[in-house]
Amino acid sequence: MKKYNFSAGPAILPAPVLKEAAKAVKDFDGMGLSILEISHRSKQFVAVLDEAVASVKELLDLNDDWAVLWLTGGASSQFFMTAMNLLPQGEKAAYVNTGTWSTKAIKEAKLFGEVEEIASSKDQNFNYIPKYKSPKDAVYLHLTSNNTIFGTQIKKFPNDAPPIVCDMSSDIFSRPLEIEKFGLIYAGAQKNLGPAGTTLVIVRKDLLGKVERQIPTMLDYKTHIAKDSSFNTPPCYPIYVSMLTLRWIKKNGGLEAMQRKNKSKAKLIYDEIDRNPLFEGFTAKKDRSLMNATFNMAEGHADKADAFVAACNAAGCVGIKGHRSVGGFRASIYNAMPRNGVKALVEVMQEFEKKHG
Repeated sequence: MKKYNFSAGPAILPAPVLKEAAKAVKDFDGMGLSILEISHRSKQFVAVLDEAVASVKELLDLNDDWAVLWLTGGASSQFFMTAMNLLPQGEKAAYVNTGTWSTKAIKEAKLFGEVEEIASSKDQNFNYIPKYKSPKDAVYLHLTSNNTIFGTQIKKFPNDAPPIVCDMSSDIFSRPLEIEKFGLIYAGAQKNLGPAGTTLVIVRKDLLGKVERQIPTMLDYKTHIAKDSSFNTPPCYPIYVSMLTLRWIKKNGGLEAMQRKNKSKAKLIYDEIDRNPLFEGFTAKKDRSLMNATFNMAEGHADKADAFVAACNAAGCVGIKGHRSVGGFRASIYNAMPRNGVKALVEVMQEFEKKHG
């Protein structure tokens, strides 16, 4: 049976990428060696790293003012690395709190300087994106572009903000960006880019070197810029698979094409959530994520939740259960999710209505 992976992460990868990555595990580039065992200093892997960096720059239209880094530690390590590297003692950073990940980022940033939480949607369990005005005296504005747990997404980034530091772990490369608004973007690969194990960091180089604190060598962005992400052994295989994914995005029309497809898939699932009397969304419609559609059983039908999950699994739609902190259901429809996968889930919902409605 064909299975569609709706998990929030580690998440679905494009089928051609998986096929090529599997071949490389046995024999990479005709070397007679696995990609898992070649030297990170070899010309073959350096070529992989160079292509990965070049593809990021091409897709996001980055010039030489930007550095592209492939690090480890997940997006969670960037919660403190961003503040450690960018926030001078005695100065202030502004944060918008839209859920679990931004809450954690705020906690970590407070270790290094003043943090002003300028807006929050905690009052309604983070089911919307709050309005905010960026303070002029902030060194940077931190945003989380997409919230996997609650299913909200920032649709437009502010024009009048200081440089934006943005956690884009779950919607990186899903749409074009006005890159001039940003100072640093970070993303754990395992949601919309590659397998777990590497973290993409894109940083404007002129923002670095302004803090007086001593930064441990491995936590200093300048260390990794100077050594082209190879100060220590980088996560070679996750970078390779991410490179293949970037190649796939370019082959399939780039970020504009990804955005069109993602909007189409999201409309398909949200239209069914709104139409079907057995289900209801719990996110403000204007802030609904194109990556993670969150919903629940409608009032009076809560007892059918387990039966619905079972029906999804039986139809090959796996990973549909919501995050443990909010419950309900979550359909993660990242770039690699084909429209047929979303269609299959919608058909399960329709059949479930016929049986239980």
